[in-house]
Amino acid sequence: MRAALIVLFILCCLFSQSQNADSANATPKKNNDIFKLALNAITIGHSSDTTTPINGLSEAPFLPYYGKIIRHIFINRYTFEKVFSDTSTGINYAGTKLLNLFHTDSREWVIRDNLFIQEGKPVDAYRMADNERYLRSLEFIQDARILIKTIPGDKDSVDVLVITKDLFSLSGEISDLEPSTSKAGVSESNLGGLGQKLAFTALWNKFRDPVFGFQSLYSKTNIAHSFINGSTYYSTINPDLYNSAPDEKAWNIKLDKPLVSQYSRFAGDITFGRNQSFNTYLVPDTNFYKYNYNIFDTWIGYNFGADKTLNNNSKGMREFLSLRYFRNDFIIKPFQIGDEFNFKFNNRQAILAQFVFFRQNYFKTNYIYNFGTTEDVPYGYNIALTAGWYKQLYLGRPYAGIEVYRYIGTRRGDFIEYFLRSGTFLHDGQFQDASILFGTSMFSRLFTLGSVHVRQYLRLSYTRQFNRIGLDALRIDNPFGIRYFSSDSTIGNQRINISTETSFFLKFKLLGFKFAPFVFGDAAVLTPENESFTKSSLYYGIGFGLRARNENFIFGTIELRFVYFPNNVAQNEPFKSIYNNNLLFKYNNNYVNAPDIVQLNQDPNNNIY
Repeated sequence: MRAALIVLFILCCLFSQSQNADSANATPKKNNDIFKLALNAITIGHSSDTTTPINGLSEAPFLPYYGKIIRHIFINRYTFEKVFSDTSTGINYAGTKLLNLFHTDSREWVIRDNLFIQEGKPVDAYRMADNERYLRSLEFIQDARILIKTIPGDKDSVDVLVITKDLFSLSGEISDLEPSTSKAGVSESNLGGLGQKLAFTALWNKFRDPVFGFQSLYSKTNIAHSFINGSTYYSTINPDLYNSAPDEKAWNIKLDKPLVSQYSRFAGDITFGRNQSFNTYLVPDTNFYKYNYNIFDTWIGYNFGADKTLNNNSKGMREFLSLRYFRNDFIIKPFQIGDEFNFKFNNRQAILAQFVFFRQNYFKTNYIYNFGTTEDVPYGYNIALTAGWYKQLYLGRPYAGIEVYRYIGTRRGDFIEYFLRSGTFLHDGQFQDASILFGTSMFSRLFTLGSVHVRQYLRLSYTRQFNRIGLDALRIDNPFGIRYFSSDSTIGNQRINISTETSFFLKFKLLGFKFAPFVFGDAAVLTPENESFTKSSLYYGIGFGLRARNENFIFGTIELRFVYFPNNVAQNEPFKSIYNNNLLFKYNNNYVNAPDIVQLNQDPNNNIY
């Protein structure tokens, strides 16, 4: 498989030979900054270079214009082959014309539909910063800026220029290429330039019956300027609940409205679907976990702080109240489970209320996950209080939990997060499935060593469970343990973790590809259930890898990672090599999420991998 991938990589590189002239012999460039070029069209200059390290408050550029009336909003759209910091050269490969045949630029009305700033309204720095960040969060947009132009002779009004740069939205994936199996997929994230996604993946395996399977997805971002997203999904190769084998048929329909801004009033989601396992790999019936279950999940929330403006302290606290109801009903459940508590295979339903108060804005920076494009990192705090009723199998219990996040960003570029999660159920006067998880994570400031940018990541965490009844035990095959540790049978009720990763963003390019080698290490101490801390075991893994990215290449970020597990307990192999493609790294930028019980074996907010 890897040999074939390497051949494919080389062929794409050869196809994409650069036609750029050597800069030493080139004539002097004029007006080559994308922002300067755009603003010159409306007679004002501004400069920004997203390939240079940046660090600043997202709202800072808009604060001097607070209260001025927005006269006109202009839209400038740049295609994927433009370089945001240098429009005189652009990305000009032999394959650019061919790739343009498969790419449709985002329509202007699509960009305008994703604005919640309005003509005739006063400038609010935080609303402007929110909108700029939201544009960057769209899957088909690589980067975005909102710029303000003063109007000569008019001190009370300004014009606004919105600049967006498309991603090459067609992507492909080859995850298996062996004599006995192959899996490949293709997706278009901006079909027709209309902000809609179409994806298809096919799997062939000679040990399956049938040998062919597939999955498909269609989604539309921001339907009719409502900021409601819709999607439909169907698969015959969905990972199953037992061991993630692709032998599950699944379908779902989903409508969701995120809280795109601290000024938005409503957020919510409704999802319904069905999942059913089939013995497509013809394993013995005694080893096959047969099941069939329905899903219904919905929540809605209201932002009581939506009306706060800068006059009213826009940096002040917001209050958000939400209510969620969900149920997973097993029509058929695996006979191996019986009437035992098993969080994956039990019927579950819950009604949960959550009150969130947050004061959260963003720094604008780069070289966190990506190769120089603008990234948004939060600062402030977010506190969620959750209470409700939860039923698992035959056991119905009241639940209460709290999640606290404190985000700190320094002007020198250090980003620190402190987190606390704790929850418990109450039954017959006893606390059950009680837990606490707390820790800190940090991205260091960006260091420059010659032409190399270096960023350090560090995470520390501690987790403890008490009186476990129905929830899963603590594991280490997750971000709070050891990355790429494959066993889920190593369990306990107390866990200590430290993870570190150092990334080196190289300045040079090879045939349009940017590179970031990295080294990493993880260690976890796990205490078995019903044992003292002295019976704990130490697990750790160390490794290195390389990420590569070409904005003009059909694949997304490509990653090759090598890891070594010295104490090979519950691991089938001490050495592992992991290849991933089409990775989309992104820092958490949500204000609120659906109410839920505390998660101890996953981190839906921030993942380094």
